[in-house]
Amino acid sequence: MGFARNLFNSMQQADHRNIDGFPAYARTAEEQYVQTLLTNTLQSVFYANQTELLATANQLHHLMAEQNPQFMARALVFARNVGFMRLQPLYGLAVLSTHRPDLFAQIFLDVVKIPSDLADFLTILQGMGRGEGGRAVKRQINRFLSGVSEYWALKYNGRGRGYSLGDAIATAHPKPADLKQQALFRYLRGHEANLAVIPQVEALERLKRAKTEAEQSHWIETGKLPYEVVTGAIKPTRAVWEALLYQMPTFALLRHLNTLARAGVFANEEHLAYAVGRLTDRESLQKAKILPFRFVKAFQQLEEPRLRDALRLAVELTFDNLPELDENTAIFLDISGSMNGEYLQIGSVFALGLYKKTKGNSLFWLFDTQALDAKPSRYDSIMSQAERIHTRGGTDTGAPVRKLLREKKKVDHIIIITDEQQNTGSPFYRDLQTYRKKINPHTQAFIVDIAPYHHAMVPPQDGQTHYIYGWSDTVLPYIAQTMQGYGSMVEQIAAINLTKS
Repeated sequence: MGFARNLFNSMQQADHRNIDGFPAYARTAEEQYVQTLLTNTLQSVFYANQTELLATANQLHHLMAEQNPQFMARALVFARNVGFMRLQPLYGLAVLSTHRPDLFAQIFLDVVKIPSDLADFLTILQGMGRGEGGRAVKRQINRFLSGVSEYWALKYNGRGRGYSLGDAIATAHPKPADLKQQALFRYLRGHEANLAVIPQVEALERLKRAKTEAEQSHWIETGKLPYEVVTGAIKPTRAVWEALLYQMPTFALLRHLNTLARAGVFANEEHLAYAVGRLTDRESLQKAKILPFRFVKAFQQLEEPRLRDALRLAVELTFDNLPELDENTAIFLDISGSMNGEYLQIGSVFALGLYKKTKGNSLFWLFDTQALDAKPSRYDSIMSQAERIHTRGGTDTGAPVRKLLREKKKVDHIIIITDEQQNTGSPFYRDLQTYRKKINPHTQAFIVDIAPYHHAMVPPQDGQTHYIYGWSDTVLPYIAQTMQGYGSMVEQIAAINLTKS
């Protein structure tokens, strides 16, 4: 009777239900909006398809534009620049342009960062039935186009594949500032241009006409041509991939490791040593701002032992740059069925990184309908340990908290990584309240929510529980700062200073 009474009383206190029908709470519109921006890529997820996600996102974008456009503008800038998200911030920017053209103009260049952003923004406008967006939009496109470089002209021309830079020039009719820009604009529009003043573009055109591998390699190296431009212009041979290897940025190298390996590039010891050195260079990794979980996919594809070892070390190095955490912490990772795939891959790497940032003096438990010790190691690599974690069973988010209660373990901080879709057991919040009452009233909880579902496990008025949405290199610093008394993610976004247009 006691269990049933407590469970159903808790259900009455909750004001919503999650997708599996379990008691849940609604978060504020601002929190739901931040969650949408940082987790909703509009790709189908376990409990929702693209159509449902798009409908929810559309509703929230318009709600925020009407009710709190200043916060909306700040959140869009945060999501694009700190959360490294693209599509949702661009969608929000398009909606904001219809409600608050002034704010739209103020943040345009902070959200539209590269030509592919501009192409997607224009595609979204067209999908909204707004054509080219009118004068206010064209003014911002002109501002953006004033910064067109040879690199952009090479990489993002893309004629015939949706909106290109040439299409944007035709839309906005920018005035070139000098002869070089005039040549770039003409080239991008497909007109005859003076290639002598744009030597990288000239190198690309020479590459297209090259007859031998030696000529191809010469023009790739002379023009420092980006790999994606080369692979779009010619079919790369092993010799071409070898030339490209030494010009790839770190992130591009990571993404193309498997392609380079299949082409036989790493059969050469010099090339292999170069790639290993790049992937394990602490300074390069820091500058590239590669998130630790980005290494997971490459690691799974590769068989070359030295490259796999390099990726193991790269993950450790990316976490080295992040702050230490309080050692009296419990880390709970959801391994239920709905976490299968990318959620678990990311969550495992992140949870193990958190564990190591507590110097190995925290608890790290896995949970589905039960909680168990993950038996982590401070010395085995994050990547190797993450490979051994697999999904299973249902979701009882209260299970690890009840285990803390049973074992009378006192922790100051709980970090739970989950998609929050509980479908069995007792509610997380009820068990958290019990834990605070019986063990430690000052325990802070951090819920790292990696999914776009908008029902929450904890009511917004709980001042000791903090929500973090999505994945970026700011998540761990945010947790560390909040442990020291900083405000919520919403509060931090609200404090952002918008640049003047």
